Amino acid sequence: MSAPLGNLSAGQFLNRYWQKEPCLIRRAFDDFEPLLDGNDLAGLACEEMVESRLVRGSMEKSDWTVEYGPFDESDFSSLGEENWTLLVQDVEKHYAPLQALMGRFSFIPNWRLDDLMISFAATGGSVGPHTDQYDVFLLQAEGTRRWQIASSFEPELLRDCPLNVLQRFTPEQEWVLEPGDMLYLPPNVAHHGIALEPGMTWSIGSRAPSGADLLQGLGEWLSFDTDEGGRYSDPDLQPAKRAGEMDAEALRKLRQLMLARIDDSDNVDSFLAAFMSRFRLAHEPAPPPEPIRSKDLLAAIQNGAQLLRNPWTRLTWIETPQGARLFAAGQAFDCSTSLAEILCQREQPAIEMAMLDKPSVDTLTKLINKGHMLLTSDV
Repeated sequence: MSAPLGNLSAGQFLNRYWQKEPCLIRRAFDDFEPLLDGNDLAGLACEEMVESRLVRGSMEKSDWTVEYGPFDESDFSSLGEENWTLLVQDVEKHYAPLQALMGRFSFIPNWRLDDLMISFAATGGSVGPHTDQYDVFLLQAEGTRRWQIASSFEPELLRDCPLNVLQRFTPEQEWVLEPGDMLYLPPNVAHHGIALEPGMTWSIGSRAPSGADLLQGLGEWLSFDTDEGGRYSDPDLQPAKRAGEMDAEALRKLRQLMLARIDDSDNVDSFLAAFMSRFRLAHEPAPPPEPIRSKDLLAAIQNGAQLLRNPWTRLTWIETPQGARLFAAGQAFDCSTSLAEILCQREQPAIEMAMLDKPSVDTLTKLINKGHMLLTSDV
């Protein structure tokens, strides 16, 4: 499927716009017909495992409130016809047909893509002018919405507000988006969307960990490693000169000990791939009630069974001297590079009998028994 970038190729978009400047794409999706409507979204927001928010208020009154789901149907009956927005995260994981929409954005490495958030807004509905720390594609799915943006703005936020709403916002550009139109925004561009009529906006976001995120995750990763990486020593210790002081040589040795642990490239590469395969993952994949054996899996595939990737599993992989190390929601599995690539290409991998040698079958068996892959028929 082609990328929804209008007349731009993926390379042109990435070179000119990605993380550089906003891009409005009219009719990114021709004759767009959403697979969900507002009632479907409200139904999802009532489910226990679904992350949802209900935002009410307006910029004029600065009367913002936020409630968190799961909701009850009665919560929606008294909302009125203006100034509210229902937002639901990870919709493509709860409603599998929408994974095909995410596949249209495969020109972005899939370890960078996050989720499909859908918002349904009444007339005037908004979450206020704000910034995001990540790239986002804003697809208008239903109704019309006015978007105002600014690259230069004052960063102060409203006080005593449950949302990160900018105190002052002066738009530099403005557009009205209709169904099928899409607006791309790089990080740290202030934007304010207001529904001009009831409708939906579908947001395809990216994942961008901070240095603090990575360091915290690395510390946890290393803490489970049986190799402690050496321990501080000072065989040339000299008599202390001043009580309590850590001198320059002690600091240098401690820093060297720490950095040597971090500079173990093989270990850190595995950490980074594992970290990104579970970063911002709302739910852990659950294993099946009964494990499957390798020979039964092979027989099932021979009889026409197919594999599906668990929607809550994120896959990424790195190349190793032996082939590939595949990471699924933080767990590592060794396999061939061809199998790793096929499993990452789409939610229903095209597995052929010719590629099912014993190591590949064993890897697929482990993935199924950990809940990362599912069989489409009973075996």
